[in-house]
Amino acid sequence: MELDRTDHRILKVLQLEGRLANKDLAERVALSPSACLKRVKRLEQAGVIRRYLADLDLSRIRDSVTVFAEITLKRHQVADFVSFEAELAAMPEVIEACQISGRFDFLVTFVCRDIDHYRELSDGLLGGDSGVSTIASNIRMKVSKPFAGYPLA
Repeated sequence: MELDRTDHRILKVLQLEGRLANKDLAERVALSPSACLKRVKRLEQAGVIRRYLADLDLSRIRDSVTVFAEITLKRHQVADFVSFEAELAAMPEVIEACQISGRFDFLVTFVCRDIDHYRELSDGLLGGDSGVSTIASNIRMKVSKPFAGYPLA
């Protein structure tokens, strides 16, 4: 899909303000409301805009610990990766998982109620049938720069 400057302006605004009314969005990107809505619907239908989310402050809801785990699998067959990804998808504590190149196979972000909860999960991955060889865990201390949208330029 070919995106023009106006599409980029729409996406930039919506990344930060997904609940912005169409009328207000149209004003911000210098379009009529009907032309703006047509573009947004086209971006949604094309899968450029996948969904709208609320940015929650989890610390105001409950205690938690965020762990970035570097995970290496024992075997590197396609079936092993597919099976492991299915296991991760079934774990509500996994908020993001990326297969990557480099020293390890996956970078997985866990959000757990406490460190003991994370230890139980990681022990289960290491001792179970998931095919995990090693896990190197990194505990988030603070967020120095929160996600504020993708660079579109």
